[in-house]
Amino acid sequence: MLAKTFGAAVFGVNAAIITVEVTVGQGTLFFLVGLPDSAVKESAQRVEAAMKHIGCFFPRNKIVVNLAPADVRKEGSAYDLPIALGIIVASGQARFPDFERYIIMGELALDGILRPIKGVLPIAIEARSQGFKGFILPKENAMEASIVNNLDVIGVGTLREAFDFLTGKLVVEPLVTDTRDLFFNTQNDYDADFANVQGQENIKRALEIAAAGGHNVIMIGPPGSGKTMLAKRLPSILPPLSLHEALETTKIHSVAGKLGAQASLVSRRPYRAPHHTISDAALVGGGSNPQPGEISLAHNGVLFLDELPEFRRTALEVMRQPLEDRKVSISRARWVVEFPANFMLVASMNPCPCGYYNHPDKECTCPPGAVGRYLSKISGPLLDRIDLHVEVTPVSFDQMTANRRTESSESIRERVIKAREHQTVRFQDMPGVYSNAMMPSQMVKDVCQLSDAGKALLKTAMERLQLSARAYDRILRVSRTIADLGDADDIRIEHLAEAIQYRSLDRENWAG
Repeated sequence: MLAKTFGAAVFGVNAAIITVEVTVGQGTLFFLVGLPDSAVKESAQRVEAAMKHIGCFFPRNKIVVNLAPADVRKEGSAYDLPIALGIIVASGQARFPDFERYIIMGELALDGILRPIKGVLPIAIEARSQGFKGFILPKENAMEASIVNNLDVIGVGTLREAFDFLTGKLVVEPLVTDTRDLFFNTQNDYDADFANVQGQENIKRALEIAAAGGHNVIMIGPPGSGKTMLAKRLPSILPPLSLHEALETTKIHSVAGKLGAQASLVSRRPYRAPHHTISDAALVGGGSNPQPGEISLAHNGVLFLDELPEFRRTALEVMRQPLEDRKVSISRARWVVEFPANFMLVASMNPCPCGYYNHPDKECTCPPGAVGRYLSKISGPLLDRIDLHVEVTPVSFDQMTANRRTESSESIRERVIKAREHQTVRFQDMPGVYSNAMMPSQMVKDVCQLSDAGKALLKTAMERLQLSARAYDRILRVSRTIADLGDADDIRIEHLAEAIQYRSLDRENWAG
């Protein structure tokens, strides 16, 4: 007898429907075909134990399980549940009237309990688009799948519950989530606020400009000057995620298995801060079964690289292409997987190995040439892709103990949102461009018009700082953002001058 049900495989951040065909006939062996990996092949032992636990028998006949299309590699343990139910039907132990109208996924424990799986959201989206009635999956993943409307999300805790639901013995109400209500009620919940930061007004200004235009930032300063503290507060002044951005971000975190039990929509901008020992593949994505890296997990949010020179040079260099293209392409012999990577890069570093070069009170103990060698760990092409270079100085005792009220993240965010509104209007006919930092080079000349005095100032800066053509474009983009924050139609000379001052690392003899 032949039984057929449906599962799904995740490739990148999208899913494809997999047909699970099971037949039981004459013979004695179990065959699992359709390019399964080791985790899928091992399902036979899990399925047999789980079936016995609910009182079903595992046939001693010849069992053939085919995962179609057969030329696509199947990975992971999420095929346990459809295989178990398929064997039950194919061996004549039960009939499930709506068996072929559901996508069924889940990993089985030996006692029949269902364990959570990865990639639920893209599977649910594909199930709805393919016209399936519902999605049967582990309870822990039901909240995530319920983001997708017009799909019956049936969360079950055990193989027995799935069996009873399909035979009609158990009624399970589909889980329904008000996505918009959930999204709008949680999108402004941030633990850190700029109101708690005393001093550092120039750094707050630089981060406000970065947030308003989506620009990359590097902060250079001695230990304890507040670089990490300021970076953690940057997401709190970024514009709220749109519902489309939230769904896109949630898909990536779902594929990577980062949502956790009972999680649903990612409603706040991500903040990722990997350790400097991270590998190239963990940073940008990859592996034998390509998974999103930290730069994709930071999609629509902030990627913070603390102590930038301590990261492996190769790991930093592979970020150069994603910083420009805002996506990562991972090529394998038979397919190419793309992960989105539209993130704001925020980096920090000490000015020298000892950390006290240019410190107002402490003396640098580094030998001659050490500062230059330390800075040279970061390549010029990578620094060119960072729009704002900000020097962070230590906060004085008087500033730390002052009771002066400082500006909250909410008020800064209002100005940032207003500046982004200008950019939304500016780029309304440019699909895929949402901020000044994403502006293509051919648009820069049209959007960032300068007066004669501005051209003369920029020419002098280019010659003295020996700036590259890419740095020239970055200055124009930043000056356009500063003008947007000032509600100005044209880039004035003061906007341009402020943008030029944020190229600290381009200054001649900065490192001695």
